[in-house]
Amino acid sequence: MDNRAEVREFLMSRRAKVTPDAVGLPGGSNRRVPGLRRSEAAMLAGVSVEYYAKLERGAIAGASASVLDAVSRALNLDDAERAHLLDLARAADGIPTSGRSRGRTTRPGAPRPSLQWALEAITDAVAFVRDPRQNLLATNALGRGFYAPVIGDGGRTPNLARFQFLDPAARDFYPDWDLMAEMCVAVMRGEAGRNPHDKAFQDLVGELSTRSETFRTLWAAHDVRIHGTGTKRFHHPVVGELTLAFEELAITAEPGQVLLVYTAEPGSPSAERLRLLASWGAAADPADVAAGQAG
Repeated sequence: MDNRAEVREFLMSRRAKVTPDAVGLPGGSNRRVPGLRRSEAAMLAGVSVEYYAKLERGAIAGASASVLDAVSRALNLDDAERAHLLDLARAADGIPTSGRSRGRTTRPGAPRPSLQWALEAITDAVAFVRDPRQNLLATNALGRGFYAPVIGDGGRTPNLARFQFLDPAARDFYPDWDLMAEMCVAVMRGEAGRNPHDKAFQDLVGELSTRSETFRTLWAAHDVRIHGTGTKRFHHPVVGELTLAFEELAITAEPGQVLLVYTAEPGSPSAERLRLLASWGAAADPADVAAGQAG
């Protein structure tokens, strides 16, 4: 896999973020580059300047785990960034990551019945399955009501990234739209490193880059993150403000797919609004919500 441009841009962007002061080196006002010089990064990593320059040109194939760890420490990479660098190195070596088959590009389809049964068994929380391309593959009953603005009329597989960047309704649904946009792209960046052979994913990135300047700018930043747990704010068109905690769980039978569960703190206003949403969703068609919001 020739991913040299991806490797080059990632390493250069990380080096530019490390200030000399942060790693105990003298700064000064006559520095011609943001962050560290290549020679400083090489020194901190314990490799020659020539070898570090080779890595930063994208020639990462064959780099040992110890060298990659040393570069990660030199550039102050966090866990998500370090994992991304290792994924880029595996891709350069032609090694599949995360247990996925090379070239796997299955289309979104109906979930296995047992998976849908498991989702429907979750009644007091929003539960849904998302694939690496940000497709919303399946939801429980509460999830269908919650994600009504995303699901729309059901004419196309709902995609969280398309909704985020191409649907004006997203700015109402996500009160912290800028933060959510950064998170969405950072998660997708990590996925691009793990599975660079996915043409459908590449097509999605191309579509969003063409149609959204914000996506294009965030994609060029090469930031990555792990989307494991946290708290998000939403504004639902039926019940209003919701503050929900989320947990992300890998679905081992479908590598790359994840189950996300959104819950509200017991006794909180958000918990009461989720109960109201569940009651409403039992009697309403989610498409009606999207249509009403658009109006």
